[in-house]
Amino acid sequence: MNITLIGLDLAKNVIQVCGVNQAGKTAFNRKVARDKVLELLSQYPQVPIAMEACCGSNYWGRTLQQRGHRVMLLPPQHVKPFVKGNKNDRNDAFAICEAARRPNMTFVQPRTLEQTDISLTHRLRERRVGERTRLINQLRGLLNEYDIVLPGGRDTLKQAMPLLLEEASNELTPLARAYCRDIMEEWQQLDETIQKVDKDIRRKCRGNEACTRLADIRGVGPVTATAMVAFVGNGSQYRNARHFSANLGLVPKEHSSGGKQKLGGITKRGNGYLRTLLVQGAWSIIRHLNKATDRLSLWVKQLVERRGKQRAAVATANKLARIIWAMLFRQEHYRAA
Repeated sequence: MNITLIGLDLAKNVIQVCGVNQAGKTAFNRKVARDKVLELLSQYPQVPIAMEACCGSNYWGRTLQQRGHRVMLLPPQHVKPFVKGNKNDRNDAFAICEAARRPNMTFVQPRTLEQTDISLTHRLRERRVGERTRLINQLRGLLNEYDIVLPGGRDTLKQAMPLLLEEASNELTPLARAYCRDIMEEWQQLDETIQKVDKDIRRKCRGNEACTRLADIRGVGPVTATAMVAFVGNGSQYRNARHFSANLGLVPKEHSSGGKQKLGGITKRGNGYLRTLLVQGAWSIIRHLNKATDRLSLWVKQLVERRGKQRAAVATANKLARIIWAMLFRQEHYRAA
């Protein structure tokens, strides 16, 4: 039987391999040990292979591309509607084949090793920044139990803590002071770790030509530039700039029926980390509008006057996403004037 598509349901030790013919009928669907998968797939050279974009899919995608296969990575949420019956590895592997055969399905390319390294750096940074935020919030909550309430801001709290620990007139007990010192030491360690990761990100940005070009955009720094290159690559998997901004959840969600269009807030789909970076970059543009004269800042200034800062921040993030895609896809430099 002529095999035209193979679907892989990835797992830790065993991988479910499903092969279908041109009519979509199953030719085989069986479990294969991890170290035997490449041996089996070598019997079907040039056959396209589909799998969900999940943990390990980038490694398998790169390996299979080197062996001449066309690799298609599918979003898991687009595979789920094709699962028939109970959820198991056999049905999941066949569902991957069914989803990959749909004419309007969107695929992504496996990340390169460089992209994987950058993505790893950002994941570690995101986790450590989250740990620091939780630590600061816990410290504020503990101080509140002793009637110590400080203004917002990380730097404000950090500067006030040495004086609070030395002040004898507050209600902090010796045990509370000892624990607060432990928290401050942990905070200092996290700061040093984050600074080290940021230094690595700046070095990677300087060593990557695409990141260097993106860093010229107002509101885009080394963190955003490297995160975009790690996620987007050259942008060829997106049809246009709006498709990319929609993938990041920066377009209005729609709930229309009967010919009546109803638009709401943004969808917040896709990569929340990239969306957060773009919105933060948009706010940095808004905060410095009075001193800026470039074309993007003038456009944002007019938008703020018409719609307010909150809507302007989201619209500017959408604009930045479109500019980034255009520069990556066309390999152009930023034209500020």
